[in-house]
Amino acid sequence: MKKSAISPMPQFFDRYINLVEDIDIIEAFNKYSPGNVYADLAKLTALKELAYAEGKWSVKDILQHVIDNERIMSYRAMRFSRNDKTTLPGYDEELLAANTIANQRSIDDLMQEFNEVRQSTISLFKSMNDEMILRSGFAYKSDISALALGFVIIGHPIHHMRVIEERYFPLLQAPAS
Repeated sequence: MKKSAISPMPQFFDRYINLVEDIDIIEAFNKYSPGNVYADLAKLTALKELAYAEGKWSVKDILQHVIDNERIMSYRAMRFSRNDKTTLPGYDEELLAANTIANQRSIDDLMQEFNEVRQSTISLFKSMNDEMILRSGFAYKSDISALALGFVIIGHPIHHMRVIEERYFPLLQAPAS
């Protein structure tokens, strides 16, 4: 099922969904794989634990956040696809980020976990037929379908890679003080 089948387009989450082409969801999961979105691992590794400003996350923190978010969104998609109409709460990304060991891990280790989580997500979405993937529920102030959550999962890492490129990669060219 393609992105264009999402109706209605959920507010807030549209910022991630709109970063993905209008292609079949499984094709999109593969096209926008962690390895493709975060292809420039050498630059990510060079950044190590740097943050672009005081109080901002490091690249490792961002990767852990993307992994955590994929797990949460997949859980929501699973619940809604199985016709569970329970309203699901939002989550505090700052709380989760403050309670990880991301900066003690290597970029390669984080990317391995990201790839494993993505494979699990793909398996989940392959287990849904068209009726299931179009089912929706209420999460974080929004009525959202399993399909829309799938495209959020795909677009969210793209959003964060853009943040890394705009705010973190310039640190690699900054003059030494």
